Amino acid sequence: MNRLSVINAHLRPPGANTADNSEGQEKRRKTVAASSKDILIVVDERTGNEYTLSIQNDTVQAKDFGKIRVPGGPSLRIYDPGQMNTCVCSSRITYIDGAKGILRYRGYPIETLAEKVCFEECAFLLMYGELPSASQLASYTATLRRLADIPTDLRRLIKTFRPDAHPMGMLMSCLAAAGTLFPEANPCIAGQTVYKDVLVRNKHLLKVLAMMPAIAANIQRHRQGLQLVNPDPKLGFTASFMAMMDRRGDSACYSHPVLVKALDILFILHADHELNCSTAAARHVASSNADIYTSMAAATGALYGPRHGGANEAVVRMLERIKTIGAVPEFIAMVKDRKEKLMGFGHRVYKSYDPRANIIRQVAELVFKVVGDSPLIEVARELERVAMKDPYFTTRRLYPNVDFYSGIIYKAMGFPIDFFPLLFAIPRTAGWTAHFNEFINDPENRIARPFQVYLGHGLRSEVPPIEERQELVTDSAFQVKISAEERRQLLSVARDTSPPPNALTANEI
Repeated sequence: MNRLSVINAHLRPPGANTADNSEGQEKRRKTVAASSKDILIVVDERTGNEYTLSIQNDTVQAKDFGKIRVPGGPSLRIYDPGQMNTCVCSSRITYIDGAKGILRYRGYPIETLAEKVCFEECAFLLMYGELPSASQLASYTATLRRLADIPTDLRRLIKTFRPDAHPMGMLMSCLAAAGTLFPEANPCIAGQTVYKDVLVRNKHLLKVLAMMPAIAANIQRHRQGLQLVNPDPKLGFTASFMAMMDRRGDSACYSHPVLVKALDILFILHADHELNCSTAAARHVASSNADIYTSMAAATGALYGPRHGGANEAVVRMLERIKTIGAVPEFIAMVKDRKEKLMGFGHRVYKSYDPRANIIRQVAELVFKVVGDSPLIEVARELERVAMKDPYFTTRRLYPNVDFYSGIIYKAMGFPIDFFPLLFAIPRTAGWTAHFNEFINDPENRIARPFQVYLGHGLRSEVPPIEERQELVTDSAFQVKISAEERRQLLSVARDTSPPPNALTANEI
């Protein structure tokens, strides 16, 4: 018996024979080892029982852990806040190796796709698994252009928003509203098996992707007090979006080809990134058999959060605070003293250089040749140079990520900072819809229903009378913030009531 077994012997239930268990475990271990090495052997020291778990694709089945329990007790579960090391689905869309800095769509390196395909080809690849032939690409782009117009009801909805409202709130509302406009694609109305009809599913997956540029561009036009416009059917996905953003009056608009190409590459880089927060949200909502538009609205809501979709905005604001190259060393020192945060460095997945950052730096150079250099790009270059020579950052694997340069490019191209998340959402819809489609086709799809670890009270069977209850909750716990206007209104009284006590009369004022 080993030392750990001795220490834990008191935890074993009465009658458990340690020697017998050890001998039996050793025999089973040798038998299993002879047949396969793709196993995990777990010994539950509470009971002395041994469990053999199969390893496939470097994962073990969570349900196998569910077989581990003490007699009469609950199943063993995995506690993983933020799903840091949990796989909730299998996918064939995007591959990431964070340690090596690898990103591939359907097997193609992101570097190759950014150089050799357009966004429409990339979206086709994500959805259908292969790059389109020439005739397929022509048919696919024609379908996107035909579906790109937004319904009249959505145009009316956009006009109802306050011009100073955040554009992501508008976008999310438009997508949710779109779910009410296509009852033939809503499982709540057309039946729960509606998405088994591939033609119906395809139409609305492509419809939501095709509409995104027009919705986003017209949201910005509404904010600027401009007339809403339709997409130009003669232009491609990215060129049409920029034309809608730039159009003034009724004349056609054609944006600078270098800027269109730069944005197209940025769209490819942002098209998918495996099971990020917003994609996971889309899959989660899809698991309840919600319609496509509601799932996309949920994904947009997740992207709206500054932890996900606001990183490039934070980079721009950081660079604006630094202002000059000369201030970089002082800023770096403040970061190391934990007085500042270095935005745009480090990544939840990548522990080496983000492969998208290498590409996006080259795109930045192209853009600045057209629009002119910017003080921000000079500060960014110097910040990267200094940080990459400092062991403080390199030993912590804090390398520039895709957000470090994308915000600078968007700002140089004249997009408002609060519009940056929409420039993320437009291309990411290609990934969201591909994952929605994959989920529907997955025979293992289930409604998402994670468990929790309950840490609250045990049974409290009696409810004490209200006059006997103590104030165990502080008043501040349930108070709400009141604006000056609300406070004035609360102090006011209706005209048909008596004035409040000690109120001044008209003659006394």
